[in-house]
Amino acid sequence: MLFHEQIIHSLYSLVIPIFALIKQSYTLVCTPSKPRSKTKMIAQVIPMQMRNDDPINIPIPPPEVQSPLRILVCPSGFKESLDTLVVADCIEKGIKRVLPNVIVQKAPLFDGGEGFAHALVATTGGELRHLKITGPVNIPLISHYGILGGDQSKKTAVVEMAAAAGLRLVPKDSRDPTITTTYGVGELMRAALDEGVERLIVGCGDSGTNDGGAGMLQALGAHFFDIHGNELAPASGGAALCTVADIDLSGLHPRLKYVEIEVACNCQNILCGPKGVARVYGPQKGATPAEVELLDTALNAYASAVSRKLGRDISTVPGSGASGGMGTGLLLLGAKLRPRYEAVTEYFGINDDLFRNCHLVFTAEGRLDSQTPQGKIPAEVALRAKKHGLPVIALAGTVGPDAAANYLIGIDAFASIMQGPIPLEVAIADAERLLTDAAESVMRVLMLGQSLRVRDSVVAGERASLLVQPPK
Repeated sequence: MLFHEQIIHSLYSLVIPIFALIKQSYTLVCTPSKPRSKTKMIAQVIPMQMRNDDPINIPIPPPEVQSPLRILVCPSGFKESLDTLVVADCIEKGIKRVLPNVIVQKAPLFDGGEGFAHALVATTGGELRHLKITGPVNIPLISHYGILGGDQSKKTAVVEMAAAAGLRLVPKDSRDPTITTTYGVGELMRAALDEGVERLIVGCGDSGTNDGGAGMLQALGAHFFDIHGNELAPASGGAALCTVADIDLSGLHPRLKYVEIEVACNCQNILCGPKGVARVYGPQKGATPAEVELLDTALNAYASAVSRKLGRDISTVPGSGASGGMGTGLLLLGAKLRPRYEAVTEYFGINDDLFRNCHLVFTAEGRLDSQTPQGKIPAEVALRAKKHGLPVIALAGTVGPDAAANYLIGIDAFASIMQGPIPLEVAIADAERLLTDAAESVMRVLMLGQSLRVRDSVVAGERASLLVQPPK
């Protein structure tokens, strides 16, 4: 058996004997120790988890094929810490500390969030446009959109909502999704329309807002009114939607009628209900329990107004809850909402051939929990890897105690990059080293599993030899 084949075969033997030994591995779960005004993140420890209910089937090249071990690295970014390209580089570096000659193919995946516009512009040889806009807390900032290059049948712009309304742009000590706004996203779109684009690609991800895209619509010329005909103030945030009763779209940018809008978003997210965007993501953006209820009420009122305008109920339409409900505002513009993995792999020219030419897959994201299977990058990677019978290992900045749900969608093992309890700000500052070390550690565990397999094979061979020896 070839050396690399022994390593791959060892992955399943690693599940029980090795990870049982490192059950004390630490993972970081961040929880606020004080109210939002003075938030300080602290660490708790939970054990590493790994599936052990079913053998991992690994496609092994036949003995006559002298192919080297090939590892595919398909990560997402770590929100507010590492962009996707850096994550891929760190994992590769960690792997090669252990196996310098292994072939690592990197396919960093942008989920529509931070870095999406830069990456798509770079891929197509396009250009970035910089301009001053309204930030998510109504403070002006310099942002950007991109004009794609290459062979585009239509002049195409890419707008990244995180560049105008991302969580990273909201000061940590004053995060309040009841007042943050997507107005700046609309300003980016308006600038692209003024430039004469015929197609708009909007990336939704890493949002710091919960206004349903109302601010974006206002920047594009829409007006919102309460039941008494009073207009809602522009860029006033999600809570202001509690009183919305009517929407006037007559003042929208005239070129919107002629522009194709595509949205790369999480189509698992819906606007309203028990799994609505306010309840699921509001706390992550700083909402208190009372504010979650307020936002849920506001988005229900907003959904009713939008549904009347469109002539159909949009409260649970797939993707309506994307990026704090901005998917709903984009639906009002006639946009096509696309699952972000499907859209991103098309835009960046990535296809399933990647999975046909490797033996092991690494993926990664900032947090792995019960929401990961709901359309996030590691889940999409795992689902496709399993079609080719490939084992999948996920690395994460933090791991939720309910992350075992990821076993059901094909992630065979996952681990936090944390080496022990550590303050959040320190973890973010040291994330590159922590991720590189974590990838190295996983590969060393694989090597240990391989050596145990070799030892067991030798022992089994010696026993078989004793059985067939003729008596003296």
